[in-house]
Amino acid sequence: SSSSSHITELIHSVSSIIPGTGTIFTSHYNSHQSFTMLRIVSILALTVSVAAFAPASVQRQSSSSSLQAVNRRDVAFGLVASALIAVPTMASAAPVPGGPTKEDLARISTGYNQIQYLLNNFEEETTICRENGGECKRNAEAIRRVLGLRSTTDPLFQIEKVFNKVKNMDLDIDKLEAFFEATEDWNAAMSMSNSMAFISQFGEYNPGGGKDSVLKYLEESRKQVITAEKALKVIMECLDITP
Repeated sequence: SSSSSHITELIHSVSSIIPGTGTIFTSHYNSHQSFTMLRIVSILALTVSVAAFAPASVQRQSSSSSLQAVNRRDVAFGLVASALIAVPTMASAAPVPGGPTKEDLARISTGYNQIQYLLNNFEEETTICRENGGECKRNAEAIRRVLGLRSTTDPLFQIEKVFNKVKNMDLDIDKLEAFFEATEDWNAAMSMSNSMAFISQFGEYNPGGGKDSVLKYLEESRKQVITAEKALKVIMECLDITP
């Protein structure tokens, strides 16, 4: 990818300044670390180049060999700056080998819309009434369904597998960091919402429970769905997915 070629240039530049670093960076560099390596190598190159801006009094005291070293640093710094400028500021979210397919991305969008519908119609969606005017009870199955926890046909069923494919995309580093933070938030909120929804199913029958207990855990589950919805929105923004 373009990012990989830029990182390679940076590694060569830094290794010319500090012998041996090229081997170290190359041995630890792989596709999963490309953006982290870009940042590390860039910062290191910038740091060692600071010597070029030392006060004139200090430079006059330097030997001719030291001045030559500074000149090499100037050149390296120029290469680093050029490479950084050339790095795309925003990568395309188009499918790449090993990355999410259009169908994968559509699942995220559909799931997000279902979550929004649930939140906008929460009481209605979590209430089940018997036919012919029978008794109505609150039920959390709708929550688990929109989170992809009920059926293999749910849009968000095992959506973490789709998230895992994003590592093969050439995303901007800032988007990549925001994406992984959002997936962590999603996983935590989904798990907690599922737990609260499950407990609510038995709240009426637990010792000291009742309808109030059901409502209590349903509300806790709803709060976690809100958190999950916000996290999924960030994920969609990082992947340029339209709701």
